[in-house]
Amino acid sequence: MAVERLIPERDGAPPAGPAVLFTRLKVTSADERVFLGKLAVLAVLTCAGAVLALQQNLWAAGAGIVLLAAMFTHAVELQHQCLHHSAFRRAFPHRLVGVPLGMPLLVVYSHYRVRHLQHHRFLGTPQDTEFFGFDTRGPLTFRALLRGLLDYPRLGTVAAEVVRAATGRWTYAFGHIAPAMRQRIVTEHVLLGAAVGGLAVLAALGHGEYVVRLWVLPLLLAIPLHFLVELPEHLLCDTETTDVLHNTRSIRGSWLSTWFTNGNNLHIEHHAAMMVPINRLGERHAETRSFAVHVERSYADFYRVLWQALRSGPTAP
Repeated sequence: MAVERLIPERDGAPPAGPAVLFTRLKVTSADERVFLGKLAVLAVLTCAGAVLALQQNLWAAGAGIVLLAAMFTHAVELQHQCLHHSAFRRAFPHRLVGVPLGMPLLVVYSHYRVRHLQHHRFLGTPQDTEFFGFDTRGPLTFRALLRGLLDYPRLGTVAAEVVRAATGRWTYAFGHIAPAMRQRIVTEHVLLGAAVGGLAVLAALGHGEYVVRLWVLPLLLAIPLHFLVELPEHLLCDTETTDVLHNTRSIRGSWLSTWFTNGNNLHIEHHAAMMVPINRLGERHAETRSFAVHVERSYADFYRVLWQALRSGPTAP
């Protein structure tokens, strides 16, 4: 999308459009330190969740499993920043860090990167290829939302893709990709399959309780949790336009929701300039509030809007 420039004010006339919303920024060393700090927080909270999940007290174990599910979800949001190459000043660390961030939730980094960048390029057109399965362009019904919330069939889809990758039969279904990128995707599917296979071996050797508490149960909780994080991005927006001020939603949110979603709440700002470091998006939110159509104060406000839309009956965006 082209950058909109301000027309100088004349006779007190308001500005014609956003001044900085579409402006690109390079990753700085300070931005890099912010992201490394987020990785450190993720590591600490994940370790805390693991310790709690292994406790004999059921309340403590349950809290640990919920915390691990939250960290699986948060890790994918950090992976999202890596696939945009907006976390580090150089390109190579993004894949190095991004691959393991997605593995607990079975998200293959390079596959996600290719499809998600296509999503940015084709948002508002029939060629949109968002990675996660829920299609916000379809009719909005309770059944459709429930199917997206409990998208456990995705686990079988990933397993099938791992098998195809391991047997040399994996192909990209959404257009042409370079052979080198295809090889990256195949390699990462095989790595994911090896990791899951290793967990299966541990379970067969008598350590199944560890696998269930530290991965299986958190994974089952993380799938609906991640769906709820992703849902507001484009739902109930104008899906027939390529104008990001109309086809995307931002949520101001709290510091907690901004941290947990890794800035995914500021989604208009992200789509306007997708390689801007996530920690810098807040600087653009004032313009978003001035010029965008879909801006909510909080996630609670969005879900109230969603509830009202559902009660009004099935609708097609």
